[in-house]
Amino acid sequence: MSAQTISNQTEQRRRPISWSKVAAWLVIISAIVIIIIPFLWVIRTALSTQRELLAQPKALLPVGFTYNNFLRVLGQVDTATAVAAGGSGQQINFWLFLRNSIIVTSLIVVCQTFFSSLAAYAFARLKFPLRDKIFFLYLTALMIPGIVTLIPNYLLIRELDWDNTFLGIVAPYLLMSPFAVFFLRQFFLGINKEIEEAASLDGAGKFTIFWRIIVPISGPPIATLAILTFVTSWNNYLWPFIVGNDESVRVLTVALAIFRSQTPQGAPDWTGLMAATIISMLPTLLVFGLVGRRVVNNLQFTGFK
Repeated sequence: MSAQTISNQTEQRRRPISWSKVAAWLVIISAIVIIIIPFLWVIRTALSTQRELLAQPKALLPVGFTYNNFLRVLGQVDTATAVAAGGSGQQINFWLFLRNSIIVTSLIVVCQTFFSSLAAYAFARLKFPLRDKIFFLYLTALMIPGIVTLIPNYLLIRELDWDNTFLGIVAPYLLMSPFAVFFLRQFFLGINKEIEEAASLDGAGKFTIFWRIIVPISGPPIATLAILTFVTSWNNYLWPFIVGNDESVRVLTVALAIFRSQTPQGAPDWTGLMAATIISMLPTLLVFGLVGRRVVNNLQFTGFK
């Protein structure tokens, strides 16, 4: 073995520990544990029977393993059987609330993605007086907490008599959001102007250029925005709770939050509630499982980390 090889091996052995990397890994592991433990608790509770869970609340694994809680949430178990197993006698009208969530989320995703795309294209390509200043003022809305506009929005919905309606739930989110406009504008600015100029020479108008050229080119970021909007809308709780508390328009997140029925043993029906929670999470888990990497890549491309 040459002296040079021995010297290199000695240098590698003497290389100091990178404490910054150690600290980074500790933070990552801690974050994973903090996220995973509640999720495992939800799964353990959903797969346990109510009686066994109350008897062994600190158990790490499902006690009295059963799928009955999922069947109960989906309306496949009668009330007498549910009470006999230690669960609540009240049923969650799951299919109604799921339908309401789908209606609300679909309206918000379609409308917000479309109108945000139009606004982003206008700020990126159209020339009009005070364009950049107007965009800056609009962007400052990102720094305003949503709770600040909650009461004014609610008073407006009440004046319009839109409370306890789908329109009242989706109205504040239909047009556009500052994040969505900024996100798409970053991408539109990177599109070669020569493509639009060529289409303009062929007689295409601004909307034709946007719809026939810009939208197809911008498919990945627009799809990413739609996915992010879907996740946010699906998990939204506070506004639907305030405006849409009537059962006919109640969304799934609100229905789960107000499910406080007592079991014959005098405790909340945690097993049924956690089973319903898992089912309600499936759409978002499925979306991110299929396209999660693409979402991250598009966020990095447009400047978000």
